[in-house]
Amino acid sequence: MVGGSEWHELIEDERRRVTEHLQMGTEMMVYQQRAERLTVQVIMESMQVALIRSDDKIARLLDIFEFKEVRQWETFKDFQRFNESRGSKFRRIFGQSEKELQQDSRTCFTIFYGSEFILKSLSLKADSVEDAEKWLTGLELLRQKTLVAHTPEIIECWLMKQMYSVDQSKKTSITLKELKSLLPQMNFTVPGGRFLEDRFVEVEAKDYSLDIQQFHKFYNFLMFENQKMLLEEFEKGPPAFISNTDSPEFTVVLLDDFQNFLLYRQKVTWAKDLSQVQELMTIFIEDTMRKTSYPMLTIGEFLSFLFSKENSIWDEKFSEICPLDMNNPLSHYWINSSHNTYLTGDQLRSESSTEAYVRSLRLGCRCVELDCWNGPDEPVIYHGRTMTSKIKFKDVVKAINDHAFATSEYPVVLSIEEHCDIKQQKIMAQILRDVFQDKLLTEPLEPEADDLPSPNQLKGKIIIKHQKINESNDTNKLEEEKGNTTVKIKLDSFKKIGNTYREKIRKAKENRVVEKEGELCIWDPIDKRFYRHDCVISDNKLYYSEEKLEEDSPEDGSQLHLSEPWFHGQLAEGRIAAEKLLCDFCKGRDGKDGTFLVRESERFIRNYNISLWTSGRIQHYRIFCSSENGQWFFYLTIKQRFPSMCALIKYYTQNPINYDRLNLHLNGFLPRLNFVPFHQMGWFYSNLSQAEAEDYLLRIPRDGAFLIRQREEPDSFTLSIRVEGDVEHYLIYQHNSKYVLADAYEFGSLEDLVSCFRDKLFYGKTKLRYPVTPQLVERFCMVDISTCDSEQYSEVAKDNPLGDQCKGVVDISKCTVACKAKHARPLVVTLLNRENLKLIEFTCEIVEQVDEWYQVLLSIIQNEQSLGKARRAEMESKTNIAVEMSDMVVYCQSIKKKTFENYNYKEVRSVPDNMVPKEENETAVEKSDSILEYNRKALTRVYPCSGRVDSSNFDPCPSWKLGCQMVALNFQTPDKFMQLNSALFSLNGGKGYVLKPEWMRDPTKKKPAKKNIRIRVMAARHLPSPDHIVSPFVQVELWPYTGGQADDNSFKTTLFKDNGLNPVWLGQTNPTRYFKVDEPDLAFLRFVVFEEDTFSDAKFLAQATFPVRGIRQGYRSVPLKNGFGENLELSSLLVHVHQAEVRKV
Repeated sequence: MVGGSEWHELIEDERRRVTEHLQMGTEMMVYQQRAERLTVQVIMESMQVALIRSDDKIARLLDIFEFKEVRQWETFKDFQRFNESRGSKFRRIFGQSEKELQQDSRTCFTIFYGSEFILKSLSLKADSVEDAEKWLTGLELLRQKTLVAHTPEIIECWLMKQMYSVDQSKKTSITLKELKSLLPQMNFTVPGGRFLEDRFVEVEAKDYSLDIQQFHKFYNFLMFENQKMLLEEFEKGPPAFISNTDSPEFTVVLLDDFQNFLLYRQKVTWAKDLSQVQELMTIFIEDTMRKTSYPMLTIGEFLSFLFSKENSIWDEKFSEICPLDMNNPLSHYWINSSHNTYLTGDQLRSESSTEAYVRSLRLGCRCVELDCWNGPDEPVIYHGRTMTSKIKFKDVVKAINDHAFATSEYPVVLSIEEHCDIKQQKIMAQILRDVFQDKLLTEPLEPEADDLPSPNQLKGKIIIKHQKINESNDTNKLEEEKGNTTVKIKLDSFKKIGNTYREKIRKAKENRVVEKEGELCIWDPIDKRFYRHDCVISDNKLYYSEEKLEEDSPEDGSQLHLSEPWFHGQLAEGRIAAEKLLCDFCKGRDGKDGTFLVRESERFIRNYNISLWTSGRIQHYRIFCSSENGQWFFYLTIKQRFPSMCALIKYYTQNPINYDRLNLHLNGFLPRLNFVPFHQMGWFYSNLSQAEAEDYLLRIPRDGAFLIRQREEPDSFTLSIRVEGDVEHYLIYQHNSKYVLADAYEFGSLEDLVSCFRDKLFYGKTKLRYPVTPQLVERFCMVDISTCDSEQYSEVAKDNPLGDQCKGVVDISKCTVACKAKHARPLVVTLLNRENLKLIEFTCEIVEQVDEWYQVLLSIIQNEQSLGKARRAEMESKTNIAVEMSDMVVYCQSIKKKTFENYNYKEVRSVPDNMVPKEENETAVEKSDSILEYNRKALTRVYPCSGRVDSSNFDPCPSWKLGCQMVALNFQTPDKFMQLNSALFSLNGGKGYVLKPEWMRDPTKKKPAKKNIRIRVMAARHLPSPDHIVSPFVQVELWPYTGGQADDNSFKTTLFKDNGLNPVWLGQTNPTRYFKVDEPDLAFLRFVVFEEDTFSDAKFLAQATFPVRGIRQGYRSVPLKNGFGENLELSSLLVHVHQAEVRKV
């Protein structure tokens, strides 16, 4: 399937085939009041979708211009309603079982369309998946095409729609009689006399009938006739370029004239590029003969350009997203926010709907509200204690998950108003995790940061705004209400809980009990082997010493075998690997009996195995290692013991092994893969800079990592060693054939130096434990070292059970524990820290002891979990916040403080709109300054006060002026303040985040210069027609009012009687007006078209609202929208605008 997100990847030929398929029409099941089978067909000329019955009558026409989404969704309410209410009857329609219907759900899709907040829907079911996919793809293609269509194309489609509206069965012509009935629907009063007859003559119509070309020509005459006086503006200079205005087809505007118009009257710099001017002119030329390298516009085409969206007052560069502007902390942005997102109307009786969330998110909303209440079995969302309908919390979360990032990839905040009990809060938390999965932000991105992350850092993330369990916060919250006796009791109870647990901890420390002690073999992920440590479990912590390499390790030559080529160390598959290696080696070389290798034992620590090739078979024998009086011995039989492994091998090379019926000399060996002699182990570098050395060492997460490098000076070297997480460098130089280290030690060779400090502390700090070879560096470039670092650099308490010998400590209570075969050992215990994901792995020489340690650890963890559960239950009961919900709150911790002091950047203050200071008195200014300072660092959500039960909105501008980020409005209410919100968030690509002005983010910056705006309303076209011809007037206002009288910030045109198609406002009764803009960053220019009804009352028709910062100068079109901010097809004003900065005297 080619889904909606992939439509733009189709090649032109594929697009054409898909479009042709839609034009041919497809029979489908259509779900309206009833389910019926209709032919669904696209009419390209008018960009409409027609539903046609079997008798070829059109049952319904849908404008693709109004399509908002085409969704493949088998559970949509239309399908579900028919499925549930019709039952078996519904299934008989398709002749399918319920299972078959479910499997065939990909054939169902829904068209969402309309121009209000809650969209209409039409659900359809195709006969095949292939048909459904073509329609899904094709409708999205056509929807996108309407969005980018140029104004002349839109006019052509609009004229076809008018023609079809008269007689849907006749698509080629319109008669004089039909035209008389159509013009009032077009918002035009037909003049008396022979007006229409004369126009028919002008367009050369025959038999009083117009074809589409003649109808288009008639439309051009009609629009021009009433508005040709506008062209008088361009008959006077400079530069004057229009002389004759008698007919729309007479005078032409030449290329040079049009370029000068754009440069000097419209003030557009791009018009210096003549090719761009040519391209723009070509869009509006109807006669292809004039589409040349030197195009010319008729005055009718020029007038059409003036009213077109291509000449919009709005500078589209302000609608483009600037990715670099998305790297500031979240607190530096205004965030598009919704209040009572679930409601479709008022707060008392309206319907709650998941589609309200979908609509808000697709309109660019980035903060939605969820009012959560207890349901019968699971949480529900509605306006509590009212008659509004209820929807499931789960359904809302799924809808948010599906549509959160359809319009914007930047983070979505879920503002949860919590009214559920603990049980249902836990259900909520599980739903959030199950549905959002890795989209859900549950951990801070940078734990050490002191600012909120940026929108770029949080792309694709869902952020939970909710109360968080925090003792200090809850204490503060209760102390705020210190006048309430009940609250004091709660506070005392809360403190008592904390004191009880502190007392338990204190007593436990006083009566410290060592729960387990002994020797453990801890895995070293760098050396990839186990080392012995003294270990103690006490106070729910595991303490461990340095690895035991001196006193308790084999002395002197007892480790010489580690550098021998026949010693293979620990083989991953033990016995099986040894047999494979020997077989491959001996069979290919006619192997001699006695060929051998030595490896570490799979089961016994500090024991080994020798694997021998004899008579075409492989025998394995155990080499024992034991200690007596501090002396270590190696032996095959107790009768013949050796001080080292090397001595044992040497002896049996010269003497036969007489053991278990074996009589054989060791005769040759299988060398270790990639074996390097000890004196060439890789820690020496002949060409390595200090910076490179530090980089290598810092990659190895261990103190004691070292290397030696050649210096530029002859006979000098540097020992670089990692100590306490840092890198130190020491000079080595040659003197009298000796190697002198730090002027304190002398050695015969570098190998002797390394050998000395492998077993002895260097400067009392650390041993040369880990030679940093190129292979080791490469390995640690490929893995996440944070998870394999078992060393603890945190301070160890002086009173720990191991005293000064303690190297590290693991907090068992923060870990999970597991026990299984690993690292070629039958049982290895793994402790994984849940917070930092660091792990430690250990085993014992005696397998049975491993389980004893495991059981002690498991008991501690289980007891801690039980204690934690009890404490959490107590905390939950006192705060009424579930731990599971609290744990997923990271950056938006809901705080109900009404003050803006003593804050944390992760907090969110929530205040009603009537608490935001608005008056310009001394107290309000002081409070405003503190709020503005707070909002530079932390977040504020402002919401409508409780008295707005009609879901009316408040003026968001005072809150925006104070830097409040989340000013939550009722998206379902089409009032002035929601329109201001839409205007603000049209900035920055409509992505829901708008960077606040620099002076709001940085107190050292100044506000921009003030402006003067000169504006005149001149005319309009295609004003909306309710059900009659309107008599319109236009009101223009600057918002917010910045002092003085309202008349200083607003004016109205005169009333134009009975014409909504092409009214004009010229002359002395409609003069130019002036506005003074004190704060251009926060000012909006607003155009509202009203009609005067029979009672002389103003009735809203259309509006357009723009941030002043994006207004263009010159003669400009103002594309109009309805109350919900949806575009009105072809509806526009023509205005003249001039802006100038106010110069300081």
